[in-house]
Amino acid sequence: MSSSPPRRTALDALHRSLGATMTDFAGWDMPLRYGSEREEHVAVRTKAGLFDLSHMGEITVTGPEADRFLDHALVGSMSSVGVGRARYTMICREDGGILDDLIVYRLAEQEYMVVANASNAQVVLDALVERSSGFEARVRDDRDAYALVAVQGPESPGILKSLSDADLDGLRYYAGLPGTVAGVPALIARTGYTGEDGFELFVAPEHAEKLWRALTEAGAPVGLVPCGLSCRDTLRLEAGMPLYGHELSTSLTPFDAGLGRVVKFEKEGDFVGRAALREAAERAAQNPPRVLVGLVAQGRRVPRAGYPVVAGGEVVGEVTSGAPSPTLGRPIAMAYVDAAHSAPGTTGVAVDIRGSHEPYEVVALPFYKRRK
Repeated sequence: MSSSPPRRTALDALHRSLGATMTDFAGWDMPLRYGSEREEHVAVRTKAGLFDLSHMGEITVTGPEADRFLDHALVGSMSSVGVGRARYTMICREDGGILDDLIVYRLAEQEYMVVANASNAQVVLDALVERSSGFEARVRDDRDAYALVAVQGPESPGILKSLSDADLDGLRYYAGLPGTVAGVPALIARTGYTGEDGFELFVAPEHAEKLWRALTEAGAPVGLVPCGLSCRDTLRLEAGMPLYGHELSTSLTPFDAGLGRVVKFEKEGDFVGRAALREAAERAAQNPPRVLVGLVAQGRRVPRAGYPVVAGGEVVGEVTSGAPSPTLGRPIAMAYVDAAHSAPGTTGVAVDIRGSHEPYEVVALPFYKRRK
């Protein structure tokens, strides 16, 4: 069976020149790491890291009913998002199952940008096109129109300020504004997936390399390093951020995932999945399903997705993500466990790692919170 070769971002040659270890991710050839993933992780926590996220899927929605259409298509209230602001939300099936988690930016009164995960971008695009029927709104696939470069970490505001005259001090978390960075036109968004302060810069692909080099040069004095997807995963895990395909899937509703707050029943009009999600909300309130928790190892063995969580000889849950935590110095995991074993401090919980029951402590998420 032939499969198409992985897609390459506008920065592909640059990554290879930097000695990156490349990997196939959601049909894209992406940098996994440049050297030590632990050092890349620590750089983002203490200084700054530079990421190529051009595999993410940008979808533009325009038209006089763009807001009403997105209120119908997604579970959140997109009509209440102010221009220049962003919101985390989800797109669900009619049965309430999560198709993807999204960030939606309102760029103008009648223009939104929906950013989907790389692995789900086509699914989200197809669903939005189908759901737009009957609305005065246009859905446009803009995946090839953008490269996405992120600078994350406590030094990132200073680095960006040295290259841009945009009002970065006035740019709040989950907001975006048009500006220039190193002379490159960009949508500058104060968003990220690392648990640190940082920015995501949406630019035309032909400008990506100029932007990357300028950020590298400006960040060198404060310790900025290029970072791959491997440390991005450990950073988001420490920050308790869900990853589609691990903590989120079509077999779970937002309420199952502990993210029922993103569903806005009070918004006007019907939306896809409303009835099923109302039932899921009631079930979760009366008889909580498995709860997403944090687990911290008492030993050194690292849990992986799919490993059973056990207590008293019984399987009480399943690991969704696990990795060594450079910040905590111990292995950590996120897992769905039965409600009876979900309270922080619950003892007697273990992870079955290849037949050995390794003791773990149940903790509240996130594992790590940055100081404001």
